[in-house]
Amino acid sequence: MKNPIVLLTGDDPTLINEALRSLIEKALDGQDRSLALEELNETAYLIENEYSSARLVDAAQTPPFLTERRVVVARHSGRFSTKDLVAPIVEYLADPLPTTRLILVWEKGENPTQQKLSAPPKSLKEAIEKAGGATQHCSVGRGKEADQWLQKRFDAADLRFDRSARNTIAQRIGEQRTRVVALLTTLEAVFGTEKELSAADVEPYLGQAGGVAPWDLTDAIDAGDVAKSLDRLQRMQESGDRHPLAIVSALHAHYGRLLRLDGSGITTENAASEALGIKGFPAKKALQVSRRLGTGGAGKAIKLLAVADLDLKGRTAWPPELVTEVLVARLASLARR
Repeated sequence: MKNPIVLLTGDDPTLINEALRSLIEKALDGQDRSLALEELNETAYLIENEYSSARLVDAAQTPPFLTERRVVVARHSGRFSTKDLVAPIVEYLADPLPTTRLILVWEKGENPTQQKLSAPPKSLKEAIEKAGGATQHCSVGRGKEADQWLQKRFDAADLRFDRSARNTIAQRIGEQRTRVVALLTTLEAVFGTEKELSAADVEPYLGQAGGVAPWDLTDAIDAGDVAKSLDRLQRMQESGDRHPLAIVSALHAHYGRLLRLDGSGITTENAASEALGIKGFPAKKALQVSRRLGTGGAGKAIKLLAVADLDLKGRTAWPPELVTEVLVARLASLARR
């Protein structure tokens, strides 16, 4: 561990835990784990029914015993989300114990009283930087950034994958890209590192298909591919845990943009960009889809969405999943005309 203090942040527990394991091993650097490592969580911070960083600071200020250094890991440090709550930590960081390696894991506690995770206070981040520490952020990212993250994981693995294997894994895990962390460990245990793996090799270890992003659904609908559209819908509802009403809302936003182009006479990307308030490829793509639907096509889609919205709110006895399946099939069929 290069830095004496690390603030570990991120939006995915899998990546945070992976990074934390690596940081702990580097910080220990061969020291006896049972003597050198102390891990705290929100239970340790609870003093007389209030959360306090006093125990954390005490641990950081404790000299090592029979080891060269101590490694203090503060899980759930997101409990200290205000300037006042982190003040004792900031004070400690003004003169940190040189034999302590402190890892602050900025994550929510398990107690449901903490409803959301706030950003680390500016005073804490500045104190860490002044003390020679650093902030390490763990994130897959979104869109192309997430796709690039996945490819980098393939490239960095001890295993080798051919193109078919990479494509199969990417398609199966969908948005849940951090599933690849455990998958790579499993595949290495099974195949070792000598063989280049194909789609046939990895298929039995992929499990249930992961959720997909809303634009994966709209892309399939816009292409008029009914089967693919229904597959993407099912993955959003089952693996992605998206409620049918949320899916209808996302589709309404999509067709609402197309409706603004319908009959407008707009023919250029720049004009579409100005009308929709979006730039680059999304504007160009919306213009292409609008042309494909033809005059009145977006309006027909909006009417189908209105019917589905009423059905989801109790007008019909159909299960919500059936309502959205029929809707998506009709929208995709509309794009094929």
